[in-house]
Amino acid sequence: MADQATIERGAELLRLHRDPKLLTLVNVWDVVSATTVAAVEGTTALATASHSIAATYGYQDGENIPLDLMLDMVGRIVAATDLPVSADLEGGYGDPAETIRRAIGVGVVGANIEDQMRPVKEAAGNVEKIMRAAELEGVDFVLNARTDAFHLGRGRDPADNLAAAVERGRAYLDAGAPVVFVPARLGEAQVETLVDAFGPQRLTLIGIPGLPSLARLEELGVARVSYGPMPQNVALTALQELVEDVRRGGGVPPTMRLLN
Repeated sequence: MADQATIERGAELLRLHRDPKLLTLVNVWDVVSATTVAAVEGTTALATASHSIAATYGYQDGENIPLDLMLDMVGRIVAATDLPVSADLEGGYGDPAETIRRAIGVGVVGANIEDQMRPVKEAAGNVEKIMRAAELEGVDFVLNARTDAFHLGRGRDPADNLAAAVERGRAYLDAGAPVVFVPARLGEAQVETLVDAFGPQRLTLIGIPGLPSLARLEELGVARVSYGPMPQNVALTALQELVEDVRRGGGVPPTMRLLN
């Protein structure tokens, strides 16, 4: 059974997803990025990025980083903040329900789990097992059930990908997932189709260029927008630009903030 703090954070994360106000999560990958994001006024929750944590340790994305090491970092992030934390745990490392049980053990109260385009029945079964494991821990767990219909459907007709996302998303909601994650560069009409299919505050997206504005996504009934590995890329771009400026004879920009 989860401790009281974890139970309370789970309830709060679920409330944030149910609120008509769009939840935006700028993903983090270690303690210093987590505390930096958490310190910004208005930040209500944190989400980790699996790609970014793997890169921090020198691993390629795709469950190449050992689960123990991933959960160690996620646990450190949880311990560094009072905010609810959702973790990107890829496809669940072969046993999604057990992986979620272990994640709850370090204080995680939400997670992305990819379907990797497994058969719908199998993927929905995993969702049901995850939600049952969370129920046994006493946590209102925010499973962000991810469908890779678009991600793995490059080269297919977008209409077919959209139909697959609708079918899969509905199956995951029926299996108990609170929200469905459809990472893709979607137009407004596609977002409307997904919200109509799932209901308001049930769809989550990734904030890549080309999406409708955050204000418009909120109007359409999207629950959440997160940013995956892009925040780490933004930080590394700033580091590389500093190196380039130093080599040109410059130095630290005057806009730098003393954050740690």
